[in-house]
Amino acid sequence: MSDPEIIPLSDRDSTAENQQQPDSRDEDAALNSVENRKHKTKVSAGLLAESSAVILVLGFLFLMWIVVLISAQQLTISSPGHFNAVRARKHLEQITSVGPRTVGSPENEITTVNYLLDQIKQIRNESKTGPHSITVDVQRPTGCFRIGIYTSCYDRLTNIAVKLEPQTGAQHFMLANCHFDSVANSPGASDDAVSCSVMLEVLHSLSNLSTPLKHGVIFLFNGAEETTLQASHAFITQHPWAKQVRAFVNLEAAGVGGKELVFQTGPENPWLVQAYARAAVHPFATVVGQEIFQSGLIPSDTDFRIFRDFGNIPGIDLAFIENGYLYHTKYDTPDRIHNDTIQRAGDNILSVLKHLVMSDELANSTEYRHGNMVFFDLLGLTTVIYTVHVGTIINYTVAIAAVTYLVGKCMLTSCVGTWFFSVLMVLFVAWLVTLMGRSMFWYTHFYAGVCLYGSAAISIILLIHTLAKIPCCRSVRRVDLADIFFDVSLLFWSCVLFFFTHRGWCSAYVPMIMVVFPLICKLLLTKLFRDRGASLLYSILYLTGLAVPYVYIMFLIWMIFEVFTPILGRSADKISPDIIMASLVTVATVILSSYFIHFIYLSRSTKWILAVLGSVFTIMFVLVSCGVFFPYSGDLSSPRPKRVFVQHITRSFHTRNGSLQSSDSGLCISDLDYTGMQHITPHIPQINDSIRTHCQDYLPYCCFPRKSWYLPAPEVSPKAPVEFKLLSRQETEWGTIKMSFEVKGPSHMFLELHTHAGASLVSWSLGEGMLRYGRDNFIFYSHGLDAPTWNFWFMFQPLKSSYVSPDEDMITLAITAHYFSGSDGHSEPLDSLLKRFPDWAFPSSWISTYHLYRY
Repeated sequence: MSDPEIIPLSDRDSTAENQQQPDSRDEDAALNSVENRKHKTKVSAGLLAESSAVILVLGFLFLMWIVVLISAQQLTISSPGHFNAVRARKHLEQITSVGPRTVGSPENEITTVNYLLDQIKQIRNESKTGPHSITVDVQRPTGCFRIGIYTSCYDRLTNIAVKLEPQTGAQHFMLANCHFDSVANSPGASDDAVSCSVMLEVLHSLSNLSTPLKHGVIFLFNGAEETTLQASHAFITQHPWAKQVRAFVNLEAAGVGGKELVFQTGPENPWLVQAYARAAVHPFATVVGQEIFQSGLIPSDTDFRIFRDFGNIPGIDLAFIENGYLYHTKYDTPDRIHNDTIQRAGDNILSVLKHLVMSDELANSTEYRHGNMVFFDLLGLTTVIYTVHVGTIINYTVAIAAVTYLVGKCMLTSCVGTWFFSVLMVLFVAWLVTLMGRSMFWYTHFYAGVCLYGSAAISIILLIHTLAKIPCCRSVRRVDLADIFFDVSLLFWSCVLFFFTHRGWCSAYVPMIMVVFPLICKLLLTKLFRDRGASLLYSILYLTGLAVPYVYIMFLIWMIFEVFTPILGRSADKISPDIIMASLVTVATVILSSYFIHFIYLSRSTKWILAVLGSVFTIMFVLVSCGVFFPYSGDLSSPRPKRVFVQHITRSFHTRNGSLQSSDSGLCISDLDYTGMQHITPHIPQINDSIRTHCQDYLPYCCFPRKSWYLPAPEVSPKAPVEFKLLSRQETEWGTIKMSFEVKGPSHMFLELHTHAGASLVSWSLGEGMLRYGRDNFIFYSHGLDAPTWNFWFMFQPLKSSYVSPDEDMITLAITAHYFSGSDGHSEPLDSLLKRFPDWAFPSSWISTYHLYRY
């Protein structure tokens, strides 16, 4: 047995204190644990369940999308009863019944012209006892003008001009313009026969009004728009009535059916937009379309450009934009244009024209010239318009208010970095799709593209923010993080608003509504959010506050995809269309997700959302990789054709004395989209990359587009072959050389003049001020029926600094003749090849000859 340890008193006291100390720490830990549980319970109570967040966001987007679709599909609400769509449809069916109406063809120059003149005569007879008079003039003009890099020349085209005015006469006129010609191989119902049908009925309605108009209207049925806008140039620069035109309305098409969009106005002259806003029965207009179109992103042009640049008059440009897949194809038929489409367009054009010709502004348009307008419709219910000056004040005021509120609260780079990274990753996916040869899988299956690229973009944004909130939550409450990232989105849109406004873009109203509505919503819900966190009431009120900007932004997104998706099917650029489509989808995702990042931090978890999105992406990527989604469709109810140009051509190369040096003949196949012939080759094995053509440097134009395939074929023998002559070569007293030429051929010819190093082109007969001082000049020429021989001359200055051997060429001339109509537009080898194309392809075909001369 051992003796007990003896402890001094002082040590006993110290030990007692040490024994009591753990009990005190345990109590503190227990208290802290209770407080932490209360805090977690409080934080958890301020967050949304994952399922609730998903249901709220998807339900909100689905509801907004339904509103957008209803607005997009709604053609007419009610009709004032003055415009008769049934009568206009009869005109449409009659005009298109003759088939394609290319310039110079009997269908365009005789049949259609006679029908239009007959209908105008009937309208004049019906209204001859009324308060208006109708005068008709058929113009057969000749001229040249410069457009882009081309010189465009024409001879004996056809314009039908109809002047409607009070019996007492008028000094000021509105111009309404349409074109009745079409591209080859297309009936051209929407582009642009329906517009001419609408104009005939508008003429009928206005001429039978019992009250005389204050001013007059000139209806121009022009017969050559598809040939580089030639007929409108002829009217506005040569017709005597053009001097009385104060403004115009141009009717066009970039699709088949649907609503007609006001996508250009001006230049300046805000009174025109105001007139449209007051008078249009079914408004559909946005300045965003104007800025996109005038930026050159859309590879097209209209007569608006001619009237604006050569006539110096303001106007309104309208176009049908729906179903652009069928634009300029055989599917552009009357049965695809609903009566409601015709009624809607007729109601609008009739109301707007009637309002303008009864207005005081038309007579004094120069007094109202200055200033541009911001304009956009609200789902077709009304049009919002205000001046750019007012818009600048509104935009800066809203942006400054938002930035003032947000300064010091946001971490902008984290959110922008997330968006930027998501764009890069989705572009990487698009690059992989292109490498696998699955490009344009979304052309027929649009929502497959949305699912693939959209799920990738959303997943990346969601994943980054999910990972980011883990370390952040250690020092900042989740509710506070949600608040911060709402402010981040608000600041981002404020910066976009500042940039757009500073650049002077009228479309700055879009970021403006993406700032002002969320800002007001934020201010009104601040107290509720602080008190109750992400309650169901707060979430519903928050989404309600976003309804106006989101329904409008989704409508714009729908319109952009409606326009640009079909365009990617006729743009044979080197950039993969999947890169462009992926960029559009990702930008749309970023825009729509900007104010939903708020919910990522308010949701208790996102793991199931990420799992679903990851599964959707994986499944779609596998399906796309396996080629499940074929790009094209021949389904007649909703065709998505692949566009191909096929021309049977004979090329002839001549010596300096004009004799034939060599020649070849073949079928030249030109692709209009990115996929090339990869889908055609299995059906027509002869068309493969082994016959891919390239122009030789010394052959101007050489009649081959950038992407062409050339199959040898027998020589073409048109009944009316090209006759090309050098009439004279004279050396002038100034040391220049003048060469005169004569050409006789079909209605469409293309001339390229290449000047060699030893000479310089100093003058020509194709119009002053249109000479392009460079090595190459491109001249497009078209003519109507019974046109005389085309005569022209060039004058060259030999360069003294360069020694030119007599054996060396001074110039090279290449002339290509295109036969689009009649028996000369077909050949047995061409027809045989066309029959072999699959039903999902649309081969537009014609006959061509190419002659190259050296002098």
